[in-house]
Amino acid sequence: MRILSLAGRRLAASIPTLFLILIGVFLLLQFAPGDTVDAMMAQMGGGDAATARELRRFYGLDLSIPMQLANYLWRLVRLDLGFSAIYGKPVASVILERLPPTLLLMASSLSFAFFFGLVFGVIAARGVNRWPDTLISTFGLIFYATPSFWFGLMAIVVFSIYLQWLPAGGFEDIGAVRTGIWRVLDIASHLVLPSLTLGLIFLAIYLRIMRASMLEVLNLDYVRTARAKGLDETRIITRHVLRNALLPMVTLIGLQAGTMLGGSVIVETVFSLPGLGRLAYESVVQRDLNTLLGIVFVSALLVILVNFITDLLYARLDPRITAES
Repeated sequence: MRILSLAGRRLAASIPTLFLILIGVFLLLQFAPGDTVDAMMAQMGGGDAATARELRRFYGLDLSIPMQLANYLWRLVRLDLGFSAIYGKPVASVILERLPPTLLLMASSLSFAFFFGLVFGVIAARGVNRWPDTLISTFGLIFYATPSFWFGLMAIVVFSIYLQWLPAGGFEDIGAVRTGIWRVLDIASHLVLPSLTLGLIFLAIYLRIMRASMLEVLNLDYVRTARAKGLDETRIITRHVLRNALLPMVTLIGLQAGTMLGGSVIVETVFSLPGLGRLAYESVVQRDLNTLLGIVFVSALLVILVNFITDLLYARLDPRITAES
């Protein structure tokens, strides 16, 4: 019950945060030159002023900024994200079409980074100041310092062009009619390189955090007591140390959720993935305000959801959280 109470309070506190984010983004976009109608007129090769005025009236762009903001928030309360003038369909439909690739990319990248960050962090901590620690720390620093787009381009050159092992881009083979397990394998093969590209930077962060956390916990009194009782070192690590050392890693998942969404913009562009990141780039270029705000709304919901799950995991790993809340 305490965990449910904590979850309810966190969700209630997230609602004002969500609206403040949307209001801030809406106001910032008003300072950018041009609007949706300007982008539409440019795509049509120009047009007269009367047509532009009629389009602005149709899309409500002729209203004052406070009125536009009030109309948008009122639609949002009714779960109406508006209409995309560029794509010619409701924003919700556009986002739902692009959401699966982004969710799969985030889940696979996070799983890869978390698992191998944990494994390599434990190995580095157990071999501290020896060659395994030096080797892992060096590669972690290289991964962290290298831009993700460079990783992506080099991965395409090596694994797609030279070795021809994996697809160079896209979400699945165009024109190939696959169902069931064959479609799953096709999508998985297209996600390997993007997931590794996005996950390597976070892998470097997780292994360094795990290494530091392990070194701290290994020096605590209860670990020395367990060793004095003659317990096996592997059992000490798995049963006593790992649970406490995981706490900073779990916290980092929530903190890095927004950063991973931001990184997906670059990765999806490099690998031509039809996800939210690429859609956000296209919406900025074409000044599609409704679509861009819808992406911000869904992205904020995803970050809030990840942080919500992180809080529950943290409370599960450390019962003191619910007792103090």
